[in-house]
Amino acid sequence: MEVLSFLYANSEIQTLLKINDMTSYQTHESIRDIVDRYYGFILDQYGVLHNGSASMDGATDCVQALHQMGKQLIILSNSSSPSSSTIDRLPKMGFDPSLFVGGAITSGEEATKYISKHYPKKKAIYLTWDANTQTSQEDFLRKCGNLQVTTNVEEADLVLLQGVQVMRGPNSSSSNNVEETSLGEYMATGDMTVIDPILKSCVAQNLPMVCANPDYFVVRADGNAEHMPGKVADRYRDLGGSCTSFGKPNVPHFEACIRKLNLPKDKVVHVGDSLHHDVAGANAAGVASVFVAGGVHRQELGSDFGIMPAKEKLDELFAKHKQTPTHVIPTFRM
Repeated sequence: MEVLSFLYANSEIQTLLKINDMTSYQTHESIRDIVDRYYGFILDQYGVLHNGSASMDGATDCVQALHQMGKQLIILSNSSSPSSSTIDRLPKMGFDPSLFVGGAITSGEEATKYISKHYPKKKAIYLTWDANTQTSQEDFLRKCGNLQVTTNVEEADLVLLQGVQVMRGPNSSSSNNVEETSLGEYMATGDMTVIDPILKSCVAQNLPMVCANPDYFVVRADGNAEHMPGKVADRYRDLGGSCTSFGKPNVPHFEACIRKLNLPKDKVVHVGDSLHHDVAGANAAGVASVFVAGGVHRQELGSDFGIMPAKEKLDELFAKHKQTPTHVIPTFRM
């Protein structure tokens, strides 16, 4: 827990101690059981609201119900996209953006602010998503202070880790086409055979890395897990490189949500499906958390979607990852 410059009242000290108690949590069949305890809800995206293609079962009705109860909602996501893109996508998933009075805070948005401040118009080795997201790539680079792209590590100033499908080169001088080199099967299998040589070359040049999405996995609509940039960032550090990551579990992102909601910390709860990012970040920030068991850890728990795992399985999972939430629900539903 971070050092504070003021003394907490006794009641708040007790609240924080309870939040960080690694042995105590409560299970609930739905979010309805705890709505009277909190005024503000910080919501994760993937595995809670939607799976990238469609809303999770019951999630749209849950958001609507919370809004009707007068609860304040904000999205906190490790998406590498800007906050505006997150809000713009909500109608396609069946959500009304106006119900999220706090809007969205994304790791991608925070990363662009950092890069535009420290590396405007510099050159980057750019690891990203494939050509289907080329338009958003251009927007992202502009938000980074018109960051330039190169595949030559000797002329690069940093490594920008936004996605894990391709390494992008500069635009062709005669067209809008861009050079893209596949990063192999990493996203599907976690195999870093193609990525490792790139990382080692960048470490040899002492290039700092900026990670715009620190997630390790995401669960897609078919239930399969895909490997995300966070594991690549960890590998870069293991090789001796320096990496600045944005998003959960970094405490400032949770604090930014609380400021936007303008609510006391003990009246706010974070709902997420990752122990590494959601629960760990909430615990570090002194915020209560709701762990959605039907998300990214579902295979580890060995439970069917929508079914509460056995307490023994939850205990084992929390002990394994050394993070315990305040509450556990099967899925985000009312």
